[in-house]
Parts: sequence; C-alpha cells; structure tokens
Amino acid sequence: MKILVKAPAKINLALDVLHKRDDGYHEVEMIMTTIDLADRLELTLLEQDQIHIISQNRYVPDDQRNLAYQAAKILKDRFQIKQGVSISIEKTIPVAAGLAGGSSDAAAALRGLNKLWNLGLSTDELAEIGSEIGSDVSFCVYGGTALAKGRGEQITELPAPPTCWVILAKPFIGVSTADVYRRLDVNKIDHPHIGAMMDALHHNDYLAVCRNVGNVLEDVTLNLHPEVAQIKDQMKRFGADAVLMSGSGPTVFGLVQHDSRMHRIYNGLRGFCDQVFAVRMLGDRNTLD
Repeated sequence: MKILVKAPAKINLALDVLHKRDDGYHEVEMIMTTIDLADRLELTLLEQDQIHIISQNRYVPDDQRNLAYQAAKILKDRFQIKQGVSISIEKTIPVAAGLAGGSSDAAAALRGLNKLWNLGLSTDELAEIGSEIGSDVSFCVYGGTALAKGRGEQITELPAPPTCWVILAKPFIGVSTADVYRRLDVNKIDHPHIGAMMDALHHNDYLAVCRNVGNVLEDVTLNLHPEVAQIKDQMKRFGADAVLMSGSGPTVFGLVQHDSRMHRIYNGLRGFCDQVFAVRMLGDRNTLD
C-alpha cells in the first residue's frame, strides 16, 4: 500500500518575539500562510518493523535527524505499531530556507501515516503530536493561514490572504534558526503590528497586508548575510508591493498582484539568485481524506 502526500511550504507575513521563556524557547506571535510550493512524500507500508527515509537531496538526512522519521517514530511508539514504512521525500522546498520544509515534511508524514496505519486521529490530535517534533509542525499539520503563539504550537485559524503572487528568492546559503534566535536581543526589537495584520486579513485588504508585514529576525540575518539585504533591495527596485524575509531566512519573498510585474521581478532575480519561485498562496486548510 502506498500513499502520496503534499507538504507545502509556509511564509511568515508577520513574526514577533515577545521574550525568552524559562524552557529555553522564545515566546512568539507569528502569522503564517501556506504557499503552492511543496515537497511530495510517498509512504509505502512495510511488513518489517523499520522506518526508511529516501531522498535524492544530499542535504536531507535519512536517519533520526529527519523530522519525517521522527514523526513516524513517535506514532509507532505511541500506538505500538509493528508495521514499518518507507518514506520517499521529493524535495522542492529549499533546505534551511525559513520556509518550514522539514516541518512540513513531518506534518505530511503524520497525515499520511494516520491513513496508512489506520490510526483514526483527528487533525487536532495530529497537531498536538506535531508540537513535540518542532515548533512549526503543528501549523503545517493544519495548513492555511493562522496566528501561532507560544513557541508556535498554539494555532488560531485566520482568513486566507487576498489573492496575489508570492515571489521567493533564496541565495545559496543556509541559516541556522537556533543561531539567529541566540543572536536576537529581545530588548531591542521593533515589534510588528500583529493585530493590524489580522485586521487586514479579516477585511481582505491587500494594501493593509503589504503595509503590516514585519519580521523581528530579519535584522539579525541581514547582519550575518548581506546578500539577503541585496535580494530585498532588488525586489523593491523591481516593484514588489511588500518585501520580507521569511522565518529566520535566508529566503526573501515579495508580494505582487499584477502578472506583468511578477514576471519582471521573477526574471530580474533569476539573473543573480540561485533559487527563484513565483507561486500563489493556498488559503485553505489541509483536509484528512
């Protein structure tokens, strides 16, 4: 038996850090939305009690460091599953890019294994298990658009953003999320207006969405990697309506409504950036089918 599952990337429309918690994590408020850039997972039932990860991407670990592996392991242990699984991951989302590729793979594995192993878990139950794997996994289980609080596991659904193009550009560098958070000075943060972004989404107001994008991790990554700032400047120069780094970076995204401007930005960035994509936002939550 085989199951195919899509694992969409996310971008942060707004990312705020409130303070460092006693458990070592940071208290965050983030507004995230999924985009039509996705990895694909093929899950194959094995009679042997094993977990196999297969990927042609040399940056994707094939052992217990892989978040999809961890998703399978936690389900096997918790529900005493004696069957195994082979998880083949076809990567499209850039690795270490601030787009939650690994977290989305884990969330897709949870959804797929729920069906493959006939566990009958609800989306809420899968999201709760996902929170034990990584901070973005709960959101990725749900998909769509949401406010994430706590360390990212407290999810409140929000309306889909207004229809527009998202142009993504990732330079040929990876960024460690843990390293960025370590360098963040929570006492010197210019906080984005999370409430204003939520209002913009509720009113389907594209210009208000563009006005209220913000990411407190951006300055840290820009100081570490000047090429990220250069991509931001290029996107603005080519005419994007809003430009922001996603997550801890280094991927930068630009929002634009008009097809002609999207093509101009996309083609302009391809001249000096390794990975460039033009995609739509997905809007809807994932379903358990």
